[in-house]
Amino acid sequence: MSVPFSGTLRRSGGIVSAIGKQLKSVNLKGVKRITVQFDPFAENVKSTREFLFLLSTPKVVQTNPKCVVKSDIVCDRKPASIKFSLIDSAQEQAKVKEIRFNSDNLNTLELLQLCNKHVSSLAPPEEVTNKVLTKAEKQKLGGGAGGGKKAPKKK
Repeated sequence: MSVPFSGTLRRSGGIVSAIGKQLKSVNLKGVKRITVQFDPFAENVKSTREFLFLLSTPKVVQTNPKCVVKSDIVCDRKPASIKFSLIDSAQEQAKVKEIRFNSDNLNTLELLQLCNKHVSSLAPPEEVTNKVLTKAEKQKLGGGAGGGKKAPKKK
């Protein structure tokens, strides 16, 4: 008699792949300013510094180039915090002006998950723009403006 299989077929990708997955879904369109405040001599500041670095990657910056990321480095032994100042439409949707995270006891993955849950969900929906079609694309779609041979009529 054999033991029935239980568990997963593959192992998890680890913390690095989980951070990469969360980083792909970060959307800062609903944010106009991000302020990261931390004491560099505190014990639990590494994850906040990593989060600040991840916010400045080109893919995240591309979601909202007008968003200002500011770091306040203080020496007052206060816990690290991250403040997201929202745009007007996101303020109306969330009914708050800003979102604050006390990031002292959170790791980088948890900060990204919270950012996606509370901040990225406030991004306004993308507007659909009309694509300009070339002549060849118009003809493929079905009958552009002349130029092609017409099929003879059947009697």
